[in-house]
Amino acid sequence: MASALLEIRDMEVAFRIGKKTYPALQQISFKVGEKETVGIVGESGCGKSLTSLSVMGLLPETAEMTKGGMLLEGKPLGPASGEEWSGIRGKRVSMIFQNPMSALNPLMPVGKQIAEMARTHLAISKREAKRLALEMMARVGLSRAERLYDDYPHQLSGGMMQRIMIATALICDPKLLIADEPTTALDVTIQAQILDLLREMNRSLGTAILLISHDLGVIREVCDRVIVMYAGYIVEEAPVADILERPRHPYTTGLLQALPGIGKRGRPLYTIPGRVPSLADRGTGCPFAGRCPSATEQCGAVTPELTETSPGHRVRCHLYASGGRPA
Repeated sequence: MASALLEIRDMEVAFRIGKKTYPALQQISFKVGEKETVGIVGESGCGKSLTSLSVMGLLPETAEMTKGGMLLEGKPLGPASGEEWSGIRGKRVSMIFQNPMSALNPLMPVGKQIAEMARTHLAISKREAKRLALEMMARVGLSRAERLYDDYPHQLSGGMMQRIMIATALICDPKLLIADEPTTALDVTIQAQILDLLREMNRSLGTAILLISHDLGVIREVCDRVIVMYAGYIVEEAPVADILERPRHPYTTGLLQALPGIGKRGRPLYTIPGRVPSLADRGTGCPFAGRCPSATEQCGAVTPELTETSPGHRVRCHLYASGGRPA
């Protein structure tokens, strides 16, 4: 891996609900290298988006980081004042949110929203900001940028709005781009175009990408490495090809079995039994023990460590407690 751009060290995040505290993220440690694309995958409720919001300093009011920390380019990241974060968000770290319609200002032309980001962080004139905005709009594949500049979000298609979001996120040339399920609301044709665009931005601008998704197919198309999360824990991490060809955690195996394919035509798709436990239902032991076909008595009592079973491949499972192969 390239030198670490972002490093998360043993981070834990908890929610305060009433008089109780509920751990939501536990023992989160990983790195994103310069110019690298890393995916985070898992079902809804596993902590993917909460991890990305932690990096952006956008945790909900009821949540707080209770342990660990983050480094961006070797410097501590958060907690910081609002003024300090305003110099980080958009300039050094940017984010594409799931729903561009709710993320964009419906009362402001889309071109001006891109230009406003540039003026805020680059201290340039309105004229120069507009020039950069038009240039970035063309770069992300928006034709007739001059006309679109004064259009409002409701006048654009979903794919066009997502490109506006990407242009806004990249206008200040950030080191790291967080894309939180950027293709969820798009049809497959537009989804492929957005994924191609992210790959091109990574190649041409050298922007590192942290891609959040529930779809291993999307992760496979874009990422160098993948982190699999379940119930607030990292349960497996490896290069994408290694995960797809040699999954080791039973949860990762289940996710891959659930992927549709030509060879499965005419047969019911596999589903992992049960559901992700809520914050109130999480206890001791392996977080996946209640749904795991290989669970033992030990799994329900002791939380396994994240163990490196081969170079670059980490697994949180008692089957691999001895390292390398099932115990």
